[in-house]
Amino acid sequence: MRPVYIVDGSRTPFIKARGKPGPFTPADLAVQCGRPLLLRQPFAPDAFDQVILGCVNVIADEMNPARVAALRLGMGETVTAFTVQINCGSGMQSIDTGYRYIQEGLSDLILAGGAESLSHAPLVFNRRAVGWFARLNGARDPWSKLVAMLGFRPSFLTPVIGLERGLTDPITDLNMGQTAELVAHLFKISRQQADQYAVESQLRLAKAQKEGLLKDEVEPAFAKDGTLFDHDDGVRPDSSVESLAKLKPAFERPWGKVTPGNSSQITDGASWVILASEEAVKEHNLRPKAVIVDSEWAALDPSVMGLGPVYCSTALMKRHQLNLGDIDLWELNEAFAAQVLGCLAAWEDAEFCRDALGLDGPAGRIDRDRINVDGGAIGTGHPVGASGNRIVLHLVNAMKRLGLKRGIATECIGGGQGGAMLIEAV
Repeated sequence: MRPVYIVDGSRTPFIKARGKPGPFTPADLAVQCGRPLLLRQPFAPDAFDQVILGCVNVIADEMNPARVAALRLGMGETVTAFTVQINCGSGMQSIDTGYRYIQEGLSDLILAGGAESLSHAPLVFNRRAVGWFARLNGARDPWSKLVAMLGFRPSFLTPVIGLERGLTDPITDLNMGQTAELVAHLFKISRQQADQYAVESQLRLAKAQKEGLLKDEVEPAFAKDGTLFDHDDGVRPDSSVESLAKLKPAFERPWGKVTPGNSSQITDGASWVILASEEAVKEHNLRPKAVIVDSEWAALDPSVMGLGPVYCSTALMKRHQLNLGDIDLWELNEAFAAQVLGCLAAWEDAEFCRDALGLDGPAGRIDRDRINVDGGAIGTGHPVGASGNRIVLHLVNAMKRLGLKRGIATECIGGGQGGAMLIEAV
């Protein structure tokens, strides 16, 4: 199999949703960070073989945002582009799909990304309202229309929030926050532990922003009205355990562990990475940052979907005869603080590792200095289709900055799955 390199990448600032549609659609976001990325390459935009974009909440005006973004980026009419969806892993799935195409010799240069505008998630009429609209639309004479109109009820004007339904698993009927509560219960994660982790994540991101550690990763975005977005604006540098302790549980009152303060934020954002074969690297005189060694996807009970990273990452390490201590750096997407802490606790639990992972004993402990070193989704936010791409991009940049060799990017996936990618610095 041919080696597959990550040669460059960029992302937008992740912009916190504020109760109304934000300034950018998914394709807008993909273009905002894609344009400067393509402009600094030593080859033309139409040199790519394919464009692959992860997106979950595709809006009606952009039914294939990958193609919309590719055309707006001037990549040419003949460059194929398609959108992939595996919930929270969509941005990583785009990389994995491109990785397979290049590995097998079918492509040489691929733009792989993820984009999500959660603030543009639709409001959906309930079934009774939809039935009433259907009867009204089907009425063919004035009398029938009048009869249909008399069937109107004020409750029809109360829409269902599409995002809320999208974040609820249809098999277990648990929303994602409730699954995090279950993980916290199984591994005895306390509210104080979750809040402490959230504070650390916020402060790490604030420090990274202050010290300019994200400057090579984040491209500024400009709204149509000229508003500049130049940083992840959900960061809370004044976070403290005392302030987070005042927040009420969001999903399981009154004793729940998961609150708005120790959960990822609803956010808009996009991210891209450029994948290249060895032939493309030589042809265009590129300087690879990292090589993709392998990837793994795993599935588990949807009610504990937050443990997905443990399953896929362990399988990936087994295949390469690696242990937790062999991984220099981790990016584990912070859907919820309790979920991240649950994963770390699961690797230290002998019974879980034996029964669920097939290990002889505990996998071991991951030092907190080796995981999410610049914060994660609790501060940056979690634009679902983009997050898997962001953690790969940031892992590559952080390994280069810190002089480290081997890393894993991994995320839990709504519906009971997990994805992981093993990366080595070049």
